[in-house]
Amino acid sequence: MTVSFPNGDNHHIIRSENNLFRLQGLQRGLIGFNLLVFGLLPRTNSTEDVSATQRFQDFFIGWFMNPFTFGDYPDIMKKNAGPRLPSFTQKESNLVRGSIDFLGINFYYTFYVTNSPSSLPMHNRDYLADISAEIERMYTNDSSTNVVPITPGVFLGILDSLRDAYGNVPIYIHENGQQTPQNSSLDDWPRVNYLDAYIRSLVVALGSGLNVKGYFVWSFLDAFELLVGYESSYGLYYVDRNDPNLRRQPKLSAEWYSNFLKGKLMDPKITKETEKNASVLSYNPSLLCATETNQNTFDIQSE
Repeated sequence: MTVSFPNGDNHHIIRSENNLFRLQGLQRGLIGFNLLVFGLLPRTNSTEDVSATQRFQDFFIGWFMNPFTFGDYPDIMKKNAGPRLPSFTQKESNLVRGSIDFLGINFYYTFYVTNSPSSLPMHNRDYLADISAEIERMYTNDSSTNVVPITPGVFLGILDSLRDAYGNVPIYIHENGQQTPQNSSLDDWPRVNYLDAYIRSLVVALGSGLNVKGYFVWSFLDAFELLVGYESSYGLYYVDRNDPNLRRQPKLSAEWYSNFLKGKLMDPKITKETEKNASVLSYNPSLLCATETNQNTFDIQSE
């Protein structure tokens, strides 16, 4: 598959953000920008893979956040893409810089990154070749289930890197949820474990001073997903598509999440099972419960 560098498309999106920003004084609202963010881990400890991981972050996050923060694209993008990457005039740079009040994040997956320098000498390069790296999605031991590994440590690393690179901008987690096969069990332990781990990680984020303002679970109901259609689901509620009335049934995750939002103690069986099934990937189950320690610090909802 060839992916051309999207000349102008995202450039115009970034420029148009300023037009919205100029209306802020009239409407007294907040202007933000939403990004799909991936967890990125170097495949090896080599300098090449570590550098490739940073390049991916520059191309995926810096593509937008650098103009909003500094008024221009990352240097590595300008170097590798050359004249195919549009440029800002000084006036545009001044207008775009500082034109968002908050950053929205969608986070689901973590990828391994491997350096791939052979793509750079290509005569007809595209956006992916400019990055000169390859990514491979991290799976659980059973890749056939499409269940996403739980990597809250990677998630916290992303938030830390955003603060280091762009300052402590207010952040809303607009989408975060576990993918499970359609028509899987209503006792959706993978989703309970996933939500439990990431919400706990936000307690750590708040404790470290990260400016996280809100969290939204994806999703309230099983829905048609952009990339997988009805093959997988993210909902807290199951939707029976064979029923003409589309009957809804709450999953175990709906009970867990409802109790969390209400500040109720979890069923001891659920708590014990959650800790038993928790991923060992950077997850510390001894963290304090978010409802008990930070219930008024940020908003948590479902979409």
